[in-house]
Amino acid sequence: MPTTTHRIHNFSAGPCTLPLEVLEQVADQFPDYAGEGMSIIEMSHRSKTVAGVFEEAQSLVRELLAVPEDMHVLFLGGGATFQFGMIPMNLLQGGKSADYTHSGAWAKKAIADAKTVGTVNLVFDGTDANFTTLPDPASVRAGDDAVYLHLTSNETIGGLQWKDFPAIDTPIVADMSSDIMSRPIDFEKFGIVYAGAQKNIGPAGCALVLIKQSVVDQCPGDLINYLNYANHVKGQSMANTPPVFQVYLIKLVMEWLKAKGGIAWAKDMADQRSQLLYDAVQRHAGFYTCPVDERYRSTMNVVFTTPSADLDAKFVEEALAHGMSGLKGHRSVGGCRASIYNAMPIEGAKALAGFMDDFAQRNG
Repeated sequence: MPTTTHRIHNFSAGPCTLPLEVLEQVADQFPDYAGEGMSIIEMSHRSKTVAGVFEEAQSLVRELLAVPEDMHVLFLGGGATFQFGMIPMNLLQGGKSADYTHSGAWAKKAIADAKTVGTVNLVFDGTDANFTTLPDPASVRAGDDAVYLHLTSNETIGGLQWKDFPAIDTPIVADMSSDIMSRPIDFEKFGIVYAGAQKNIGPAGCALVLIKQSVVDQCPGDLINYLNYANHVKGQSMANTPPVFQVYLIKLVMEWLKAKGGIAWAKDMADQRSQLLYDAVQRHAGFYTCPVDERYRSTMNVVFTTPSADLDAKFVEEALAHGMSGLKGHRSVGGCRASIYNAMPIEGAKALAGFMDDFAQRNG
């Protein structure tokens, strides 16, 4: 088994850090997978070996998240961004409408794509608050004509996270790209849950789509083949040549997560990591500022600023020199951002919190 001599703490928003054990396992298996004399990326996706990898990955996702039997587990190409268009193309054809919550940059992209297909009604718009807060879930209502209610469970750029979800009869469609596998999901509320892989699941280039059969039944039969969810369900995620390498890594990451203790462990660690950083912000209130409503602060993406843009840049530069990468805030908002997904060890959060203390003391 290979050993790694130099690993920094990678706080990038995605692609992001993956479990070291998984990376070493990949390195060991890559040239010759399962004793077959070839890499898994050289094998036919129709082979028993690759089919077995897909089945194991699907089974692990279903087990870890307690996905109900009436919900299909799909691995599709194109990432979550492709789902922004695929969802309305399947569900809004023929003049139908959907309700959307506008919570930030990623919700905005989903809304824009949906508007090209059907009618979109905003039931929440966080623009005036600069996307720093969310509504009380109990206050969110879907319109009588809405086919679904779409929300983004965690905004990576704004550091904003739904802590609970609306209790409505209309199916919820949720982009959970950046916080899936970090907490339990009550699937009774959801028709579709989708997520780009490159946060808590695996490498970029694949989307996990969990879709109920009742939603699949609504898909139009005349939709272009690859765009129709029903065809992917029928083909068991192999309607075309699928992203084999990504699903293989997803399987390994899911095995790693299961061995760690599953979703309960992930939630506990997410709470611990984020609390370390929010506590550091609070200790130096007036030097660090987190603009997000405390009720909705993300456990995955902690955003903060120092007193000036120059100090923000200095913080990022010095942190990198101390072995902490990816802390520059998104270009659209500036500041600093620490993404602390499942594979971030608690030591990384402790190191960053300690650096925050030191930096504030030296520059405050």
